Amino acid sequence: MKIIYDPATDVIRIVFRDALVDDYSEDRPGIKVDYDVDDQLVAIEIQKASELIDDPHVVEHQILET
Repeated sequence: MKIIYDPATDVIRIVFRDALVDDYSEDRPGIKVDYDVDDQLVAIEIQKASELIDDPHVVEHQILET
């Protein structure tokens, strides 16, 4: 998984796996969800990220123990 923030465009892209994007949905303005040819999730894109996220420059990663 990769998280990419581009301050020039103010877009965060969370890529879950490397695959060709075949389709996408944008159920809410500024939030785009990409799918592959098998309709499996590929990535999520958040536009105007600095308006929606406290600090798009900071990423916290946590794995919960089971």
